[in-house]
Amino acid sequence: MQLTGAEIVVECLKEQGVDTVFGYPGGTILNVYDALYQHGDEIRHILTSHEQGAAHAADGYARATGRVGVCMATSGPGATNLVTGIATAYMDSVPMVAITANVNLPLLGKDSFQEVDIAGVTMPITKHGYIVKNVEDLAETLRKAFYIAKSGRPGPVLVDITKDVTAAVCEFEPKEPRPLERPNHYTQEEIDQALALLKAARKPYIYLGGGAILSGASEEVARFAELLDAPVCDTLMGKGAFNGKSSRYTGMIGMHGTKTSNLGVSECDLLVALGARFSDRVIGNPKRFAEKAFILHIDIDAAEINKNIHADSFLVGDLKAVLTELNGKLEQQSHPQWMAHIRELKEKYPLKYDTSVLSCPYVIQTIDRVTKGEALITTDVGQHQMWAAQYYQYTKPRTFLSSGGLGTMGYGLGACIGAQLGQPDKICINIAGDGCFRMNMQELATASRYNIPIIQVVINNHVLGMVRQWQTLFYGKRYSQTVLNDKVDFCKVAEGLGCAAIRVTTKEEVEPAIRRAIDLKAPVLIECIIPEDDKVFPMVPAGAPISEVFDEDDLQGQS
Repeated sequence: MQLTGAEIVVECLKEQGVDTVFGYPGGTILNVYDALYQHGDEIRHILTSHEQGAAHAADGYARATGRVGVCMATSGPGATNLVTGIATAYMDSVPMVAITANVNLPLLGKDSFQEVDIAGVTMPITKHGYIVKNVEDLAETLRKAFYIAKSGRPGPVLVDITKDVTAAVCEFEPKEPRPLERPNHYTQEEIDQALALLKAARKPYIYLGGGAILSGASEEVARFAELLDAPVCDTLMGKGAFNGKSSRYTGMIGMHGTKTSNLGVSECDLLVALGARFSDRVIGNPKRFAEKAFILHIDIDAAEINKNIHADSFLVGDLKAVLTELNGKLEQQSHPQWMAHIRELKEKYPLKYDTSVLSCPYVIQTIDRVTKGEALITTDVGQHQMWAAQYYQYTKPRTFLSSGGLGTMGYGLGACIGAQLGQPDKICINIAGDGCFRMNMQELATASRYNIPIIQVVINNHVLGMVRQWQTLFYGKRYSQTVLNDKVDFCKVAEGLGCAAIRVTTKEEVEPAIRRAIDLKAPVLIECIIPEDDKVFPMVPAGAPISEVFDEDDLQGQS
């Protein structure tokens, strides 16, 4: 059948099972939006308040569902406004297809109105990028884009289409999506070497990353931990891949990880890294990381092997498949003394905070209790992000969405909107600091426009909390440009954007506010006023070994 390029875009989206697109129209992409108008009963388009919000929403939709998220924008500033969201998805291996339209082919390269080489701009932050200049190439390019986005280590793909291509006509033939292949690249010798390390270990530790969620390997990880008889720590991206209520779970590792995880990994004789990339926020000083341990690294991306930490043994492949094979060959191990030692560390170094005043950890734990741990939590970046990782007990994958690699302030609200649309039966709550929230708070208008029942919690300490914490500890309390004690009223902003708003100033008000927000089944903002100098502990100074983790008790002992 003969279709325009714009109609081919829509038909390819339908082929790929896309039911939701996030975007913002403009001149060069008008043909595509006109085609979407004709298929509104098949593909839901969510008009965000800003293109960055569209990218974050597509990201949140993808993380919450495991499907490819889709966002759209027009040329020039529309396309460049997607860049932060694309980079966020790239750093955290999120499958996304970003579709942009550019000026007509004869105008390319002539500094035309709203012309930007968006494929060139995004080259370092995408798995692949395409510029479609011929309508005959359009359908196959889009199909490749979706396949690349979700294959291997997932990530974002950009498809830029010149406007004349969206208007041109060619023959279109529907096709079934190409089956996803996850080839493994390890040998039997490497499997045997890994098994030998696992059997020889006396003090093994499992270090779990986001790859466990991307591969759908939660059940295999749980079985592996039992067979190995080992404790489990996770990264920010690995939250929910292992049951946070398990007796084996020791909490997050790294800069704001628990003392148990950081000290335990520093003492172990075998560290098994599952779908993790040894980021700088995890390992601290690379020369002092897990010094006593052999390293077994399992990851789908060969580029991550030996990139930051040398691996004594490694397996390159899909984590679910690799663990299935290892679990089938590993006999039951037993390490009672090691596990008893880890339990002692957990009892000696629990997470704790001042319970006498309203604080973010108290808010997080109340949300956990009220939602019975079944909510889907998104966050922005900073102190509240770390508290959300520490104090909510995640028991299932795809229930904690946060910008880990790029650390994008302003990520959470758009992501929460996307997540709620992807998982409409979930209570979806975004936790943000006041500094983060003001960056993209206009997306409350998106939530109210479509009556998307998200709950936006703003932890308001009237400062840039994490930066202030560093200024307090390492910069002599010189609070340069981190005080936000201005006249912005977030409750009035929320109401002005069509949302309900609740302000909380005492501990007693927290639970009723959360319950009311859930009962409203509409977009709600809850502003929680907390002290300006609350700090996230434990903490590892930048560049220090994780064995030098300290908390508030340690600081008081030094004074």
